[in-house]
Amino acid sequence: MIEVLQSGLYSTIQDLGRFGYRNQGVPVGGVMDIISANMANLLLDNQLSDAVLEISLMGPKLSFNMNTLIAITGGYRSPKINGETINNGKLIAIKKGDVLSFGNLLDGARSYLAVKGGFKSEFKLHSRSQFKNITKNVRLEQGEQLIINDFEINIETSRTFVKNRKQFYDTKVLKVMKGPEYDMFSEEQISFFLNQNFTVSKDNNRMGYRLEEILAPHDYSLITSPVLPGTIQLLPSGRIVILMKDAQTTGGYPRIFQLSELAISILAQKKVGDQLQLKLTD
Repeated sequence: MIEVLQSGLYSTIQDLGRFGYRNQGVPVGGVMDIISANMANLLLDNQLSDAVLEISLMGPKLSFNMNTLIAITGGYRSPKINGETINNGKLIAIKKGDVLSFGNLLDGARSYLAVKGGFKSEFKLHSRSQFKNITKNVRLEQGEQLIINDFEINIETSRTFVKNRKQFYDTKVLKVMKGPEYDMFSEEQISFFLNQNFTVSKDNNRMGYRLEEILAPHDYSLITSPVLPGTIQLLPSGRIVILMKDAQTTGGYPRIFQLSELAISILAQKKVGDQLQLKLTD
């Protein structure tokens, strides 16, 4: 078990997502940065489907009541075991009684904590991803007990590590594909999208990212249609919204571009004020 001494501001249990229920209005959900989450599970020789802790904003403080191995990837939050700094991208042997805490965020926006065998949280609709009205809890709560497997530590296995992929977080370029309503827009409008430096606004979360820059208002009408994580929509006001993992399953705004899974992961590591550019690809 892991006891949550402090919950932080917004940490959630996530896996690869909840598939097969979009026709009932249930979002896919799952980890925002699948690259970092998979890296953490691979370090531990876990299944890629094993649940991890996605840490946003302020990190939690966790007390381990059993032995295990952990790996932390994604944004670097100055993690510490019993007050001593540890690195991202490395297997860390945890002993019963150890306390994991996090400090200042130095790069990226989201961190991922994986434990050997994955977090054994509530399993609903074929997923452990926390989401309102589906799972009992929607985020980590102070005093909560997280179920994990006890693991006999082999010191040899705790020497594996991978370098932190800082370039992955530093890149401003998001590769996009044409969306269903791409041809609805003029060459001038498309040129604006592909030649503009965009800025992440304060309105960003697991549902979507709004950008600061505004295109001219429009009156394009659209029958409510399916949308996906990574769909870029243009609101009538000219505001640009990029849907993320917890977004709704349908929408009524033009879908001008679609992000790849890699581009979603890169965007998930952007903070308020960070810059990005869109690059059209086939």
